[in-house]
Amino acid sequence: MTDRPGLTPSQTVGPYLSLGLTWPEGADVVPAGTPDTIRISGVLHDGAGNPIPDGMIETWQADPAGRFAHPDDPRGAAEPSVPGFLGFGRCNTDPEGRWEIRTVRPGPLPAEDGAVEAPHLDVSVFARGLLDRVVTRIYFADDPANEADPVLNSVPAERRDTLVAQKDGEGVYRLDIHLQGPHETVFFTV
Repeated sequence: MTDRPGLTPSQTVGPYLSLGLTWPEGADVVPAGTPDTIRISGVLHDGAGNPIPDGMIETWQADPAGRFAHPDDPRGAAEPSVPGFLGFGRCNTDPEGRWEIRTVRPGPLPAEDGAVEAPHLDVSVFARGLLDRVVTRIYFADDPANEADPVLNSVPAERRDTLVAQKDGEGVYRLDIHLQGPHETVFFTV
């Protein structure tokens, strides 16, 4: 018998996160009135298909020129092509599990071996019961570059639609996120 205590179990994520880690303007990746603003929204569902009222959605994306205003961009940090562009958004889900980010459409990104990644948002999902965030992407249904995207094409064809936001009006896109179940969103290991 050892005299040292064992490790304590891991904590699960939330539900405090939607209360303490968001801020009123967190969903605005660009300032109000920015030309070509789009809205991306959806509902966050648990494994039983129920909306999650206290989750958090976080997005990270390139600007319309396909650049990041961050020193980790291997091409070097660049000034955003859109004034006030943050590249980062964070919002909580409401009592019906709804979330929404206001941004501009990102540009394509260079990938390995000369490939090009289609415009997309990287998304982290935080919710009660998760031991860590889960990570996915949002692509745009009306973008022909999706056909050649190496990441999207690595996903089985029958599951790709879980990553593709559908147009839901002028400048509006919708993608529901399902943590488990028959419509489970594809999540990536990072």
